[in-house]
Amino acid sequence: MKDLMNRLVRRLVKRDTLINLLLLAAVAALAVLPLAMGAGEGREEPFAGADAQAEAAIGELAPHYKPWFASLYEPPSGEIESALFALQAAVGAGFLGYYFGVARTRNRLRHASAGAGTPLAGAANALAGAGNAPSGAGRDAAEPGAPAC
Repeated sequence: MKDLMNRLVRRLVKRDTLINLLLLAAVAALAVLPLAMGAGEGREEPFAGADAQAEAAIGELAPHYKPWFASLYEPPSGEIESALFALQAAVGAGFLGYYFGVARTRNRLRHASAGAGTPLAGAANALAGAGNAPSGAGRDAAEPGAPAC
């Protein structure tokens, strides 16, 4: 039985590694293919964003159009604007990564506490405030009249 589990784990690890490599190759292809195909050649700004393209189209179709709102902050250059956008993306990715890490850890601890014979069960019970502690131990708020810890 143990040998079967070891083979299964090895096969899954190899499969996961293959999937990760394929995903990495797909991301690299998405980054390199537009450059290799010459996308955007002959334009002043070959990879202008959708906002700039929409602004140019509106300028051609309705030259007297006035925007309803003005930006609260206009960066002094395109490089600073790109850097702020990248910073925003990095902070968002950090929050998402943190959330998924916390969710995965909670899920693992929940499953570990369900299987009392697993090595993580003790840690899960300790973190959850359960275990062999006397009744009332591990509560967040003290009862009225109880001594403060």
